[in-house]
Amino acid sequence: MNPTRRTVLLAAGAAAALLPTRTATAATPAPDAVAAAAPAPHAAYWYPDSLPSGTPGTGITWRSLKSWTAADDTDLAFNAASVPLVPRFTPAPANTTARAGQARIQSLVSFGPTSANPSQGSATADYYAFTHWAYVDELVFWGGSAGEGLILAPNAPIVDAAHRHGVPVLGNIFLPPVAYGGQLRWTRDLVQRDAGGRFPLAAQLVRVAAAYGFDGWFVNAETSGGNTALGTAMRDFLTELKTLAAAQGQRVTWYDSMTVNGTVSWQGALNTQNEAFFRTADDMFVDFRWSAATLASSGTRAESLGRSRYALWAGVDVEANGWNRSVNWDAIVPTNKPHIVSLGLYRPEWTRNHLPAGGRAPGDFHAADDRFWTGRSLDPSRPDGTDTWRAPAVSVADRSTVDAVPFASVFNTGHGLRWYEDGEVTSGTPWSHLGLQDRLPSRQWAVRTEGERPAVAFDFADAWRGGSSLLVTGALDEPTVVDLYATRLPLTDATVVELTHRTDAGAVTVELAVATADPDTPGATPPYTWLPLESGDGWRTSTVALQGLSGSVHAIGVRLTATEGPVRWRLGGIAVRDEPRTPAAPTGLRITGADGGDLRLAWDAADDDVRQYTLHRVLPDGSRRFLGGTCQAAFYLAGLAPEQGERTARFELRAVGELYTASAPVTVTHTW
Repeated sequence: MNPTRRTVLLAAGAAAALLPTRTATAATPAPDAVAAAAPAPHAAYWYPDSLPSGTPGTGITWRSLKSWTAADDTDLAFNAASVPLVPRFTPAPANTTARAGQARIQSLVSFGPTSANPSQGSATADYYAFTHWAYVDELVFWGGSAGEGLILAPNAPIVDAAHRHGVPVLGNIFLPPVAYGGQLRWTRDLVQRDAGGRFPLAAQLVRVAAAYGFDGWFVNAETSGGNTALGTAMRDFLTELKTLAAAQGQRVTWYDSMTVNGTVSWQGALNTQNEAFFRTADDMFVDFRWSAATLASSGTRAESLGRSRYALWAGVDVEANGWNRSVNWDAIVPTNKPHIVSLGLYRPEWTRNHLPAGGRAPGDFHAADDRFWTGRSLDPSRPDGTDTWRAPAVSVADRSTVDAVPFASVFNTGHGLRWYEDGEVTSGTPWSHLGLQDRLPSRQWAVRTEGERPAVAFDFADAWRGGSSLLVTGALDEPTVVDLYATRLPLTDATVVELTHRTDAGAVTVELAVATADPDTPGATPPYTWLPLESGDGWRTSTVALQGLSGSVHAIGVRLTATEGPVRWRLGGIAVRDEPRTPAAPTGLRITGADGGDLRLAWDAADDDVRQYTLHRVLPDGSRRFLGGTCQAAFYLAGLAPEQGERTARFELRAVGELYTASAPVTVTHTW
């Protein structure tokens, strides 16, 4: 794996949603409680122990993992994930070729640079705002370099978004080849023993993952020059790391690089040279040098060890060519027999990076990402069998986490060109913040019609809340069903579904589609019941009671029947609830660091279940401007300036619940 292939991406930006309601005020802390400086928080990265010689480059901080403590980590409040890893279920597959319980998918993604990767977002919509979580089983926060740091902790927005969709996230340990600055002493630092024969950095890695809220480590040792003693030490280190990690519910993945004799030799297979490492890890990424024969023998070997063949990820490098890459798919996921091993995708953020720099609009990125994950048909319910790119949706059954009431989504992808609240723009600044992403439909986009298929996509030109809505455009010459969510939502007599929608062009009759069972066969339409929605001008929220239905909701969709076309119909939000809920307000809002217009804020989390927190600035005329949102109990503001005639800036913070109802605000002021 080429360690220099780390495309620098812009990191996430800050935003969230709210309903403006009551007011309350928290006391401003005494001036001496505010630090004199407010540096921007960044995702964390370290060397194992010893640091390079010389001085770091601009914006780079050299740190030793061995000396890290949570108590001294000034950015921990910004970087620690808040969303736990949630369970997910597998509905009836969307097509007849996708399979459950066989090949899985690991995704190695560089979301940003090793250094200066913002903890909580940035003011740009140009970001890899991934939405196809339903096909991924493990995400690796790829990165690291000899000149910056080798051990990377994923930042909170990525972990929160992944966890919301049931996907574990691993930090990356990258010991680079000598040709790219790797030094063997860093490998020896990693596997050093203490006086008692234990591996202190194994315990430290587990502490970091627990403190930051992610799910384990991807270990990639590619620095050559070792010997059998070092190979043995690495095996023993990995064994201890795995034992300690398992006790904390964490995972360890090994990359096929170092062999048992301490040398670096990529095998492209599971064999005697790396079996000892595979035995001690949860799974292994098989280097790109594999062949059909080596993958077949690797799967057989894994099973002979009492392990699943699907604990092997066959690496496919898509960084340079994306869906144009030629792949022997039958060596991994054949269509006419059981899958051989699992699939490891290296750098699928190509879907963003291949677009022209400076003009990467969010819609263009999502169109490319849909093509990559769903295939040329752009519809997982009817794959294009002539497509040479065997998209994940063709082979792997999608999963969902929508299994509890209340549930709501405003189809927020985690980035946008502006920020909307109740259909109005409250910030015209582009933004990205993956932690604010909703639980999104797992099948993007399954459409069922006897007529011309309309286009279905996330749209960024307008929204009800957040930065995006779901747009359906086309002739709609026949009734058209758009599958939205696979669910397992328990029904009561009080359960209702709310849809916020708008017709921009044409005229259309809208019906809510609700199924209380899966279809009998893969690829079939769920057994929907059709419930009419009220129509009207502009954004409209229609509430539909589910009385008369029993059991649990297994699928939700919409049926659109045009009475005048062509049609542009927009879905801004969906909620399933028994009763409205409003979260309690956070407390103790305070400024913990200030340097001109750069501020660090912190607060005490609300007691209730909170989806996110939103921050607004109250302007001199009494209006409010959205500044950002986060799932954490800390936030960083940069580059603020006084409004005309303003001597004191006033900020409001609200807790936002699952149904997008907002708490009363708490306030804090900052004197210029």
